[in-house]
Amino acid sequence: MVRIIVGVLALVLIAALVMAPGCPAEECEYLDIDRESKIPAGQVKITPETDAHPPILHSDKYEEPIPMPYPINTAGAEDSGFITPDGNTFYIWFTPDVTVPPEKQILDGVTGIYVSNKIDGEWQQPQRVWLQDPCHLALDGCLFVQDDEMWFCSAREGNCRGVDMWTAEFSDGRWTNWTNAGETLNVDYQVGELHITADGKEMYFHSDRGGGKGQLDIWVTRKVDGVWQEPENVEAVNTPENEGWPFITQDGSELWFTRTYLGTPAIFRSRKIEGEWQEPELIISQFAAEPSLDKEGNIYFTHHFFRDGVMLEADYYVAYRKSGES
Repeated sequence: MVRIIVGVLALVLIAALVMAPGCPAEECEYLDIDRESKIPAGQVKITPETDAHPPILHSDKYEEPIPMPYPINTAGAEDSGFITPDGNTFYIWFTPDVTVPPEKQILDGVTGIYVSNKIDGEWQQPQRVWLQDPCHLALDGCLFVQDDEMWFCSAREGNCRGVDMWTAEFSDGRWTNWTNAGETLNVDYQVGELHITADGKEMYFHSDRGGGKGQLDIWVTRKVDGVWQEPENVEAVNTPENEGWPFITQDGSELWFTRTYLGTPAIFRSRKIEGEWQEPELIISQFAAEPSLDKEGNIYFTHHFFRDGVMLEADYYVAYRKSGES
């Protein structure tokens, strides 16, 4: 499966990032850099009309997928998105140039997590979400937000492995109290990109940990008395191929995820019936990945643009659920 940074988790492991050299304490401040200023000059925005491999819809319950509008999408790469249930806040990961390796993205001043709010039906200019002090390097991504808590993966100092899961709290208008999720989740359970159920009792995540069916599998760990228990393989949805990037609907009845299909990422859905996950169904294929749904059931997902086997860009798309469909 081809990803920009696979939500940061699979292309590169950047271990033990150090303090930015020559950065006196009094000069440590967040730089407000226009993210679009870092997009290479002459980089042409790809559109559905010029897309060599557009996403393919396999369900009659949704409208055809369309790109999210500017300023969500740019000529850079938007990936690893998360929509809040009310559909009014959208988090994305952005990098201006997909040809730049992660160890250099970390130095460009703009690669990272952004958030946009919808006001009067219009998406506002995304703002940088800072999850590290400005005198230390970090490459953050693959986030999940629930109420005032954020989970995200990061390559930075203080990690147990190359890339760890971290948490943050929203307070006084900003995300703060960045905390490593701990050795149990990061080392023992090898937690990758995740989604926690609305009641906070179950965490679904992908991992290539031992005991699975092969490559990335989806696992679930349950919280008992405040402690995450030994993960269980969600066997009904896993195969020897890659399964990952899980999303659980608010009512807990649907598990959405990404699986390799005919050589590219595709979006599948499994329903829970009488407490058991069912055989997944294909919803959107051809470079469609990382689904995130609002409470209306609209599907937001990453679409990567490829030509002649080379990735050129990535955008976020949405497939709106048709009125009256369940």
